[in-house]
Amino acid sequence: MILLASQSAARKSMLEAAGLSFRTSSSPLDEEAAKLRLRGEGPGARDLALRLAEAKALALGGSGLVIGADQTLERDDGTMLDKPASREDARAQLRALSGRTHYLHAAAAVVRDGETLWRGVETVALTMRPLGEAFLESYLDVEYEAIRWCVGGYRIEGPGVQLFSRIEGSHFAILGLPLLPLLAFLRETGALPA
Repeated sequence: MILLASQSAARKSMLEAAGLSFRTSSSPLDEEAAKLRLRGEGPGARDLALRLAEAKALALGGSGLVIGADQTLERDDGTMLDKPASREDARAQLRALSGRTHYLHAAAAVVRDGETLWRGVETVALTMRPLGEAFLESYLDVEYEAIRWCVGGYRIEGPGVQLFSRIEGSHFAILGLPLLPLLAFLRETGALPA
């Protein structure tokens, strides 16, 4: 049995579309506390995503395969963004990303019986076009309720795609999983037919 330690609709949809049989459950990990602790240890954004994905899977535990996932967003200067605390914070994040390239790191880990069997991460480079103030306000009017929990203040599967001039990397990673490497691992272990 495969258990996804996430309630993300996008992750669930990707795995269902790929033909996996699995259940979902929220990880009991206090993500904010774990993130603060791990950031104190100094990992970069890519490693932080991997470590959080692994921590979520380990916290849920179980004898079957448990998939944990996480994403981090890194600005071109190396700083990381968190989920916006308000509409004003979302606006500030979008202004900071406007006209620049940032990096989204999507990580997953697979554990069983407290042992990590696999970890993987994919990075996507996203170049945001310069955003005008009128566009930014109309975008937030339409999208704020949908993006209020989204790091960076956007979701690519909605009108947020209009924010970008260039995207380099996996669409699956943008949605929350390094899906192709994860599926390859599941085939190697026999959890999926080869």
